[in-house]
Amino acid sequence: MAYEVEKIDVLLDSPAQDISQAPSEEALPVALESRQETCQAQEAQRDGLEEEEQERAEDTVETVELEAETALVPTDSLSRYMSELRRYPLLSPEEEHELAVQYKEYGDVQAAYRLVTANLRLVVMIARSYQRAFQNLLDLVQEGNVGLMEAVRNFDPYRGVRFPSYAVWWVRAYIIRYIMNNWRMVKIGTTQAQRKLFFNLERERKRLESEGFSPAPKLLAQNLGVKEEEVVEMQQRMSSRDLSVDTPIDNAGESSTLLDFLADPHATAEEEVSTTEYRSLIEEKMKAFALTLTGKEEVIFNKRLLAEEPLTLQEIGDHYSISRERVRQLESRLKKKLKVYLLQEFKNLEDLDVGLTENQ
Repeated sequence: MAYEVEKIDVLLDSPAQDISQAPSEEALPVALESRQETCQAQEAQRDGLEEEEQERAEDTVETVELEAETALVPTDSLSRYMSELRRYPLLSPEEEHELAVQYKEYGDVQAAYRLVTANLRLVVMIARSYQRAFQNLLDLVQEGNVGLMEAVRNFDPYRGVRFPSYAVWWVRAYIIRYIMNNWRMVKIGTTQAQRKLFFNLERERKRLESEGFSPAPKLLAQNLGVKEEEVVEMQQRMSSRDLSVDTPIDNAGESSTLLDFLADPHATAEEEVSTTEYRSLIEEKMKAFALTLTGKEEVIFNKRLLAEEPLTLQEIGDHYSISRERVRQLESRLKKKLKVYLLQEFKNLEDLDVGLTENQ
């Protein structure tokens, strides 16, 4: 029975072909053996990559320790942290899976602790790749450790993926977010496109220059898959520096700051009083104009021109048994009459614009 199940698996996994070309009974064991060898080769390759990644992390720790030893002050906090990492042994794939299952199923905090401490070297390796963007390596390591703990909390050991391969994305995400939030006092990357430009714009510009191209914003936008306006905006953000509004400015011997020269977006007290009085006067004149209207004009003025939810031309036409075109003509004539009335009441408003929209 097991042989028959494996036989079906081989047939399902094989590419579409003519029935006459299907494997014979004698060829099936050979196909099964070939498939098993392929799977084993893929698993060996994946394990080799993960082992290589762990070796790189170990080499990174040794490099940082060597740099700390040759520094003028070798006993700093970073070197002590690197030496502490030696205390925590690495985990085999079997131990790693067992610990992940214990935390997933039973909430074993000690298992989660061992998963985190065994992969601290991985965080150092990733943080080193972002050291050019942010000089304080220890800050990046600390933020990456937070991402590592978040990876432990969300890791599913039944997916068939090793924990380091999964955790690397959480670590990078937390480090990138930390760099973006602390690059300057004012954030320069708040969207996904802006974060992409922040890390890739300068590298893409240098690549184009090395190939003999002029790194124009349009070409950069095409290569990075973003809008040209976003490239220009990010270039301006990265080239300019933060400027405090409390920066002192020497203006003809007077002590002042940049804040003194910034326009206030809010209206002054005089402007608010003037606006309130003007609106009150307009309301009075509109009420007085409404008293001069009768019949259809009164309905159009109150139910259509001044109403928050105006009636349509068709609704007014149905009420008076006239066409919507006739209602539109009456409305147009009413607007002209209103403009003439307001110009008579406000002699100094020659360019008065009666702001009434053409509602349908």
